[in-house]
Amino acid sequence: MKNQTIQESRQFWLDTMLKIAAPVLEHLAEGSLKDSLPIPFHQDRVAFAPLEAFGRTLCGIAPWLELEGLTGEEADLQRRFQELTLKCLDMAVDPASPDYMAFSVTGQTLVDAAFLSHGLLRAPSQLVKRLSNSTRENLVATLKMTRLTRPGCSNWLFFSAMVETALRLLGCEDFDRMRIDYAVRMFENWYKGDGFYGDGPAFHFDYYNSFVIHPMYLDIISFHQDIAGDYPAIREKVILRAKRYGEILERLIGPDGSYPVVGRSITYRFGAFQLLSQLALEHLLDRDKLPPAQVRSALTAVIQRVMKGTGMFDEVGWLRPGVAGYQPELAEGYINTGSLYLCCAVFLALGLPPEDEFWSGADMDWSGKRVWAGETIPIDHYIL
Repeated sequence: MKNQTIQESRQFWLDTMLKIAAPVLEHLAEGSLKDSLPIPFHQDRVAFAPLEAFGRTLCGIAPWLELEGLTGEEADLQRRFQELTLKCLDMAVDPASPDYMAFSVTGQTLVDAAFLSHGLLRAPSQLVKRLSNSTRENLVATLKMTRLTRPGCSNWLFFSAMVETALRLLGCEDFDRMRIDYAVRMFENWYKGDGFYGDGPAFHFDYYNSFVIHPMYLDIISFHQDIAGDYPAIREKVILRAKRYGEILERLIGPDGSYPVVGRSITYRFGAFQLLSQLALEHLLDRDKLPPAQVRSALTAVIQRVMKGTGMFDEVGWLRPGVAGYQPELAEGYINTGSLYLCCAVFLALGLPPEDEFWSGADMDWSGKRVWAGETIPIDHYIL
C-alpha cells in the first residue's frame, strides 16, 4: 500500500462506503427500493432483499452517522445521510409506504431486523432519539413481528437477542429478557477456545465469528449490564475473546490485502473484518499488539484489494456477488443482492473522529506484510 496522508486514507474509506450505501438509502428514502433493487439470481428471496439491503447497510454506516464534531464537506455529507436514513426508517416501517418491509414473514426477516437493530444501537442519538412518534411506534410494531420466528441453536440466537435489545432501546418495557439471556448463556457454553465460538454446539471454520457472533455478543452484553449479576464478569471474558479473535483476523490479511476465502457467505466480502473495525471503534485494540494505525493500514489494504475486482457493481451501481469482482457461483442459495450489503460492516471505524489515533497515526505495515518481507513480528499466543 502506498503511503497515504491521513485525509486521503479516511476519504477513501468514506468514498467507498457511500458508493456502496448510497443506492440503497437514496432509493428507500424515495420509496423506490423494491422497484429498483435488482434480483438477477435466487429470485425466491425477493421478499427479503430490501430489508436485507437496508438492515445491513445501516449496521455498517451507523457509527459514522452518530459521530459528532465533523466539519467541512464530510459534515455536509453526514447531515445528508442522517436525513436520508431517518426517511428510510419511516419508509421501511410505515404500512402505507410502497417500501414497507416484510417483517412479518418468518425466517430471514429476523436476521435482517437484527442487523437493522444493531444499526439503531450504534446510532442512538442521531437515529433513535430523532424518530418521529409514528415511526417509533411503527418500528416497535414491526420488530415485534419477528418474534414469530423461533431461532435455531446457532448465531440466530443473537438475532432474537439483538431485536429485543433494540426494543429496549426504543423504550419498550416488555422487551423479552429471556431471549437475551438465553443467547448469552448458550454462547458462553459454546466457546471453543482461542477467541472462537461455535456456531451452535459445533465449530464451523468460517467468518461468522466476525459477521455476527463477536460483534453482537459484545454490544448486547455491554448494553444489558443490569439484567443479571454475572453479566459484568461475562462481559470481561467476551472482550478478551473478541480481542484475541481480532488479532487472528489481522494476521489473516496477506501482504497484498487478500485474505483466506474459507467458509460460507464469503460474498459478504470485507464484512468478514467487521470485528476488527469494531474493536478499533470501541478502543478495544491491544495497542502493544495491534496499534490502531496498523489496523487501519491492514483494513485499507483489504478494501483496496476487493474494490479492484472487475464487475463488483452492475451498470447502475448495485453490488453483485463475488469476492474479487463478479463471481456469482460463490453465492449460496440464501444469498441475494440485498445480502451482499453486509460488506458495509467493515466501515465501522469511520465512527472515529479524524483526529483519533486510528486515523492520525502514520501508515504501518501489518503482520502479514511484515513477516513476508523478512521482518520480525510479535510471537503469537493463544488464550483459553
